[in-house]
Amino acid sequence: MVGDGNRVSAIAAEIELDRTALGELEASFGGQLVRPGAPDYDEHRGIWNGSIDRFPALIARCAGVADVIAAVRFAREAGLLVAVRGGGHSFPGLSTCDGGIVIDLSPMKGIRVDPEGRTARAQAGALLGELDRETQAFGLAVPSGIVTHTGVAGLTLGAASAG
Repeated sequence: MVGDGNRVSAIAAEIELDRTALGELEASFGGQLVRPGAPDYDEHRGIWNGSIDRFPALIARCAGVADVIAAVRFAREAGLLVAVRGGGHSFPGLSTCDGGIVIDLSPMKGIRVDPEGRTARAQAGALLGELDRETQAFGLAVPSGIVTHTGVAGLTLGAASAG
């Protein structure tokens, strides 16, 4: 990242982010904001399909709903392209983008099982293997798929091509 006055350039993405708006986002964000140049940027920009190699200007690793709202608001006000990553299993790479913001829901992995109601609720970052582990503890199974690292949100929403 290089700075010049009130602008910050994301070199890899060739996008300038407003320093003031980014500072406001950072001040209220409970998760992690990852920018080009950060030591873990490459780790967090990668997705399951290794042939997809994109460079977002910002990765917002959301810790909860308030972070998602803040990230969407920031992207809208900055005019940034948005990609949403649940499990990151999108074959065509729709869970990442070049020069925009990746709203990464993968840290949101909460799963609540109601054994009496025989239902389960999973946050947007949960994977099938994690859901299976939690439901099996109650003798329940979820008829969903066999690839344990597939995101529950994308599969549930019928987004085989989404992230």
